[in-house]
Amino acid sequence: MSKTAIIRARVEPSLKEGAERIFRRLGVSTTQAIAMFYKQVALRQGLPFEVAIPTKKTRRTFQATDAGRDVVLCRDAGDMFKKLGI
Repeated sequence: MSKTAIIRARVEPSLKEGAERIFRRLGVSTTQAIAMFYKQVALRQGLPFEVAIPTKKTRRTFQATDAGRDVVLCRDAGDMFKKLGI
């Protein structure tokens, strides 16, 4: 049996609870999920997802959306396509 190392991290309680809820739905423990993350980092020689600083346009769009500006609500996908003219 291989030795194990202990990892300690501090995260917001709501983030931890939300992630653990997803892990349960996936049928994996937090330990297994962290091990998968580490394995992907080692395999890819970097983070297994893109990390980027949002552009000014993206930040403005997020701010407008958060403020409720330029938001179009759709009942379903069909309604969205109709409003987009697709």
